[in-house]
Amino acid sequence: MSKKDYYQILGVSQSSDDRDIKKAYKKLAMKYHPDRNPGSKIAEEKFKQIKEAYEVLNDSKKRAAYDQYGHTAFEQGNSSNHTFTHTFSTNSDFSDIFGDVFGDIFSGRKTRKASQGSNLRYNMNLTLEEAVKGTTKTIQIPTLQICSSCNGYGTQSGSKPQNCLKCHGNGQIQIRKGFFTVQQTCPQCQGKGSVIQFPCYTCNGHGRIEKSKILSVKIPPGVNTDDQIRLNNEGEAGENGAASGDLYVQISVKKHPIFSREENNLYCEVPISFSMAALGGEIEVPTLDGKVKLRIPSETQSGKLFRIKEKGVKSIRNNKKGDLLCRVIVETPVNLSEQQKYLLYQLGESFGGFKGEKNSPRSKRFFEGVKRFFDDLTK
Repeated sequence: MSKKDYYQILGVSQSSDDRDIKKAYKKLAMKYHPDRNPGSKIAEEKFKQIKEAYEVLNDSKKRAAYDQYGHTAFEQGNSSNHTFTHTFSTNSDFSDIFGDVFGDIFSGRKTRKASQGSNLRYNMNLTLEEAVKGTTKTIQIPTLQICSSCNGYGTQSGSKPQNCLKCHGNGQIQIRKGFFTVQQTCPQCQGKGSVIQFPCYTCNGHGRIEKSKILSVKIPPGVNTDDQIRLNNEGEAGENGAASGDLYVQISVKKHPIFSREENNLYCEVPISFSMAALGGEIEVPTLDGKVKLRIPSETQSGKLFRIKEKGVKSIRNNKKGDLLCRVIVETPVNLSEQQKYLLYQLGESFGGFKGEKNSPRSKRFFEGVKRFFDDLTK
């Protein structure tokens, strides 16, 4: 079943700014939040859709990818998550929507967020052929990974973190200031709610160690410079067993010696001889799939653009293939022999001089325009 448009889910237009999107999200999130609709599967599913739409439209890069590719930008192509993907949590509380203070007021409970691992970015350079046809790349990245000795908890084998005595495991302490009571992060446990008495020997109680890992990244056909591929949970490991961050692969396509790309079309310049341009003929031009023949009509002018259908780039969004546009450049002959120079001289004379009124209509129009210009100046 096709997914509903994210803009329709939030009830905003595609031209809405960040403020309008956030305002619409807060209103709908308050209405359908599971805490306000206990036991309602409809409200829970609605809240999932709202949060998913907001997480995409509130992020400038994700929103740009969605505007260009639609839901395809975030579909999972295989189990390894090496495609445009995103994740969201249904366990969100009101503090995610309105901040920690309002979260405590509305939900009636104190929350202690786990320290999720940081997101990472990897810059990947691709050839035009790899970007157009798709490929699989193996990359090696340095990152913080969960310590295998303590499974990320930072304690020695057999021991467990102890509840912080200062905050009694809440991670926050209350300080009275006049008529108000203010909550602050516990300075003893730094908001974790627990302290480690016997740190792990391998990671010294951090729960994470620095390692390099090798990943296989699937590049979908049709990507372009500034596209991103998100690998879920392949960033830094979280602290104390929290979720890992994500890895963003930033695509950059190298300059090609023959082709240039504009959206899904490819462009190239093809030199042809003076005689070919005048008399016409057939030449072979390159494409990313091999050579194809292109017919050059007689009297072709330099700079003329020829379109070869469906020899460009296949769109990620709708699978429609772009075209190859070949611009012919008439090349002036060089290293002429005396005989060739004499023949060209005779040819030029047969044209009636350098203006070539009969055989060079463009030259004729140009010089007529020049004459009118100077005539107007002397009036």
